[in-house]
Amino acid sequence: MSHQETHGFQTEVKQLLHLMIHSLYSNKEIFLRELVSNAADAADKLRYLALTNDALYEGDGQLRVRISADSEKRTITIEDNGIGMTRDGVIEHLGTIAKSGTAEFFKNLSGDAARDSQLIGQFGVGFYSAFIVADKVTVRTRAAGHKADEGVKWESEGEGNFTVETITKNNRGTEITLHLREEEKEFADEWRLRSIITKYSDHISIPVEMWEEGTPEHEGPDGEKIPATEGQWKVMNKATALWMRSRSEVTDEEYKEFYKHISHDFADPLTWSHNKVEGNQEYTSLLYIPSKAPWDMWNRDRKHGLKLFVQRVFIMDDAEQFMPSYLRFVQGLIDSNDLPLNVSREILQDNKVTRTLRNALTKRVLGMLEKLAKDDADKYQQFWSEFGQVMKEGPAEDFANKERIAGLLRFASTHADSAAPTVSLDDYISRMKDGQKHIYYIVADSYEAAANSPHLELLRKKGVEVLLMSERIDEWLVNHLNEYKEKQLHSVTQGDLDLGELEDAAEKEQQEKLAKESESLVARFKTALGDKVKEVKVTSRLTDTPACVVAGEGEMSSQMIKLMQAAGQAVPESKPVFELNPAHPLVQRLNDEQDEQAFADWANLILQQALLSEKGSLADPSSFIKLMNNMLLAGLK
Repeated sequence: MSHQETHGFQTEVKQLLHLMIHSLYSNKEIFLRELVSNAADAADKLRYLALTNDALYEGDGQLRVRISADSEKRTITIEDNGIGMTRDGVIEHLGTIAKSGTAEFFKNLSGDAARDSQLIGQFGVGFYSAFIVADKVTVRTRAAGHKADEGVKWESEGEGNFTVETITKNNRGTEITLHLREEEKEFADEWRLRSIITKYSDHISIPVEMWEEGTPEHEGPDGEKIPATEGQWKVMNKATALWMRSRSEVTDEEYKEFYKHISHDFADPLTWSHNKVEGNQEYTSLLYIPSKAPWDMWNRDRKHGLKLFVQRVFIMDDAEQFMPSYLRFVQGLIDSNDLPLNVSREILQDNKVTRTLRNALTKRVLGMLEKLAKDDADKYQQFWSEFGQVMKEGPAEDFANKERIAGLLRFASTHADSAAPTVSLDDYISRMKDGQKHIYYIVADSYEAAANSPHLELLRKKGVEVLLMSERIDEWLVNHLNEYKEKQLHSVTQGDLDLGELEDAAEKEQQEKLAKESESLVARFKTALGDKVKEVKVTSRLTDTPACVVAGEGEMSSQMIKLMQAAGQAVPESKPVFELNPAHPLVQRLNDEQDEQAFADWANLILQQALLSEKGSLADPSSFIKLMNNMLLAGLK
């Protein structure tokens, strides 16, 4: 007996359907592209499962998608003989937007219908695009390997609920019928459908067929009889794997459309690389750099990686073994002759061939980015603004390519006087002063905090460039990237400033003289501050500020401590080194202070100021405010 149930859509799906039905989209034809792509995916999944169970083919191994239209009834039918769906699968996949980030989808809606339509597909909502043109959608499906009477019929008018019914379906696969609204009847025209298929689905590796009517027997122009022809299904697309064609045969437009097919992105890619390798390993790769970051790039559970084919046979999506995590934004595929057809995910994870391919593909992506940076600086800046933080994971993850990754990094610096990260390490080295040994950098909570840090005063005076880092990952980065092209990276907030040859003999002599003359003052500060600091010394880095705190050589910086604490890690207690500027008028005035209690209060106030400037916050701000208020009152008497 037929068993029919009515279900309500998820709230988010109801919102989405309302958007689809009641908004005017300028690019309505995308519905066909999405449904054909879904059908092609279903065929690919069946092909993969049939590698170990060919009974799933049920005697029909010719995979295809068929599209037919009835202009009188205003219907379009997209039918495939792929993997199909079970009853539970239908309810799960067509009644919900599983793991598609629905909230993020709605957050990205701008109110501009043409622009909003570009979001369809990026959020796994491709099936629902059918409601852009249809007021009712009927799905008939049966999963491969299941009995004919286990078919399922799903139907909805997009008004908040759908029905699910058990039916008999002799053929496996899925058949989707769109009942077009009156104003969308143009899509039931066969010529219109053919043009859309040619535009969007030419590259799909399985045939997309349309019915071609036969002709009756008739007379030719010379009176000869031309026999009747039977109607037949005719392939509309090239149905050849685009990546197996020669690069010279593939147009830029075809490459862009193929990217949109495999990524479900609606924006054009930034760049791509199509490569065929022969030799020890034989494989073809087609790799794309997107122009926009996916909304869930920072989601730990997000699937990433390349599509894997073996001798044109689809094996798996998201083959992350071929691309390191810091390149997780790369889209594309690899087709290899060297991987066994019965390959499993476990074998893939520890396979010598796989590791070799991973290394080769990683180097190819780095090469693409190097070429982009060299040939088109503006496009590279667009890439960096989207994926820069992910690239900064590279030096820690990929030791073998650390130098190449470092060359691709971009930073803000004191040279540009702008928060825009446009400076490469090569740019920095090209501007280094004679005798400069280090690449100087500072990590702070914000660009403003870094640019205005007192630690830069002497370096600014000498015209030495400093890289200004303010992203959370930067402290992690510089802990793994300690040199580039034999130049050490040196933090201006840790240890000695170590100016080397940038400091001439006269300056060194003046510094030593000042330190000797200030020995008694340093001793008084040590006594006043006690165990609040590790050490008190005369500074070599300040010109306009009375004092600063720095981390000792080899100790954790204040930014790394914040990073560890934010991650819930226990951080060993460390005390800062307090550096004093005896040339500052405030410190000179203190040197004449005879009241030791007043001196101690001032010393503590200057320490608190230095800590606030370095860390951006204090452990006990109320005691600092109390101390400052007391001293203000004392000054007013």
